[in-house]
Formats: sequence, structure tokens, C-alpha cells
Amino acid sequence: MTRTTTAAAGVSPRPEVQRRILTVLVAGQILSGAGLAAGVTVGALLAQDMLGSTSLAGLPSALFTAGSALAAVAVGRVSQARGRRPGLAAGYLTGAVGSAGVLAAAVLGRPVLLFVALFVYGAGTATNLQARYAGADLAAPAHRGRAVSTVLVATTVGGVAGPNLAAPTGHLAEALGIPHLAGPFILAGLAYALAALVLAVWLRPDPLLLARTLAEEEEAAAAAGAAAADPADLPEGRGGVALGGLVMVLSQLVMVAIMTMTPVHMHGHGHGTAASGLVIAVHIGAMYLPSPLTGRLVDRHGRLKVAAASGLTLLASGTVAALAPGDSVPLLALALALLGLGWNFGLVAGTAIITDTVPLATRARTQGLVDVAVAVAGATGGMASGIVVAATGYPVLALAGGVLSLALLPVVVAAARRRP
Repeated sequence: MTRTTTAAAGVSPRPEVQRRILTVLVAGQILSGAGLAAGVTVGALLAQDMLGSTSLAGLPSALFTAGSALAAVAVGRVSQARGRRPGLAAGYLTGAVGSAGVLAAAVLGRPVLLFVALFVYGAGTATNLQARYAGADLAAPAHRGRAVSTVLVATTVGGVAGPNLAAPTGHLAEALGIPHLAGPFILAGLAYALAALVLAVWLRPDPLLLARTLAEEEEAAAAAGAAAADPADLPEGRGGVALGGLVMVLSQLVMVAIMTMTPVHMHGHGHGTAASGLVIAVHIGAMYLPSPLTGRLVDRHGRLKVAAASGLTLLASGTVAALAPGDSVPLLALALALLGLGWNFGLVAGTAIITDTVPLATRARTQGLVDVAVAVAGATGGMASGIVVAATGYPVLALAGGVLSLALLPVVVAAARRRP
């Protein structure tokens, strides 16, 4: 079979290269997963401890999510100009610098430095998400959902291990003269630095640059291969970008808002960092572990059906979280598991829609801009969550997030009705 025939059949023209690239990306995601878990696990508690106020406990999440918005633009532009390898490596290295800044702020007791460092730390989160696009660059259209999910699921290892290391890293921090709550950022700094090294050294050939070369060499075959994605399942052009972006934006907004305040809610009911770390570990596991199944569902049953499932699952999560007693770790863990699963459905479906829609010539830049909107939504959810909880309580926040997620359903139904 010739390369042209292979591409036209919907099979990656470089399967051996794609396997190598996915292997390297998986290694980077395992490390970066441990890095991003630090801010999720203790960021709000650290700010609450330094400021003595619950109303601003959502600020750290808002800051590192806002930082991820700026980083998404930067990583997207660098990737567009020079390839995925330098873009992703620079993003992780910036996240490592931010982690070091958080440690310095905790030692010096400087809240302003803490907020600046958390903003910089957000680059690691943006880069972790941008890596999923690199997994799809060389994937055949009919297998993009699975390629994205392979990269995402690797985050589970580090993401689940990170929160459960909150207590041990806290003890290590105390031994080094660093406040206990800042301990996970020691792990974050090392993890992000190692992820940057892995990608800088081994992500060769660059998937985006190779995909462009193949597209130029086999333009006709690439056009035929695009038919492998079901064109009747999603809108084309700007409509596809808007739809995919909205699915990810709403999923991120609801997920960040509820996730951010859950450790604070548990802390207020007498639970320590070990219990909140366990719940967050379950949540992060649910965010990434189902990815292989989600990818298959997206490829087999369509992007729109999985996007609708995201809204319904997030509604279930908000309802369980709102009704769960504050002292019930199992029910809160269930709520956060559903929250992670709903986010996963939205992210994989939205990413597949965006990748199907955007041409290679502008792909990385457009993906970066979409991730900016996703990051801004997360920052908004994180910032608003503390204010809502301080004013009305955690159950109101959880239920409001669940109801808001239903906005996905009419959008998906409208897109389905506009299908050719």
C-alpha cells in the first residue's frame, strides 16, 4: 500500500513515529500531572492560611488559571512558529519557576509574591493541556479522540500520586524550614523541570512540523483522509471552533469552581490534608483515567453525543456535592469523581471538534487561543467560588455549577440540527 492510499484510508502515514511521539508525551504527562496537582491540593489552603480569609481562598486557583491563559497564548504561538517541542518545554520550565516562587513566598510570608508566583505556576497547567493537541497532530481523523485520550490518561499517574504526597512533602518542607502547606510545590518544581527536559530531548521529530510536511507532500491524500471524520457530526469552520470551545469552557468553569472550594469545605468540617488530598486524587483520577474510553466513544459515537453527556454528568456531580454531608468523605469523593468525568467528556469531545475543524496552517495558534478562553473560564470559576461560598455556602456553589452545565445541552442540540 502506498503512502497516499494509506492516508486516504484514514490511517496515520507515520504510525511508528506517532507511537514514539505518544510515548514521549505520556512520559511528560506523568511528570507534569504531579506538578499541576500541587496547586489544586493546597493552593487554596495556603492562601487561606497566609491571608486568614476564606473569601479569597479561590484566588490562587483564579491566578494560576489566569496565568495558564497567558501561557496558552505563548505556547500556542511558539508551537506555531517553531513546533511543539520548544513550545511545550518552555511552558513546563516556566511552571517550575513559578513553583520555586511559591516556596519563596511561603518562607518569606509574602502574599503578593505568592500571587505572582501562582500566576507564573499556571504555565504548567496550560502546557499540560496543550500537550493533548500534540498527540493528535499525526493521528488519522478517525482516531483523533483516542490519540488525545492517550496523552490525557498519562496525567492520571502523576495527578493521583501528587495529592497523596501532600502530607509527606509537607513533612519534608518542615524539615527544610518551609511551611507545611507549601510542601507539594517542592514536588511540582521538580516534576515540571523534568517534564521540560524529557520533551526538549526526546520529542523528535516534532509532530506538528512533521504533520505540515506530510500535508504539503500529500495534499490530495490529506484532503481525502479528512473525510474519515464524520462531517455530518459537527459544524465546519468558525462554527466548529465556537462549539468545541464552548464545550470546553463550560466544563472548565464548573469543574474549577467546585473543585477549588472542596478542600476548603472539608477543612471547615474538620478534615485534614490527607482526607482532602484523597478526594482530590479521586477527582484527578476521574479527570484523566477514563480518557481511553472517552476517546473511543468520541470516535465511535460522535463528538456531539459525548459533549451532551458532559453536561449531564456535571449536573449529577453538582447535585451530589450539594446534598453530601460535610463530614462524608465517600460522598464528596463520589461528587468529585463525577466532576472529573464530566470534565473529561467535555475536554476530549471539544478537543476533537477543534482539531477536526482547524487547518494545519493555523492549528497551534487557534488551539492556543481556544485554551485561553478555557483558562479564563477556569479563572472566573476559581475566583467566584470563594465569594459564593463565603456568601451562601458550598452546597449553593455546587448546585449552581451543576445547573450551569446544562447550558451545554441546547447548544449541542442546535448543532446537531444544523448538520448537513
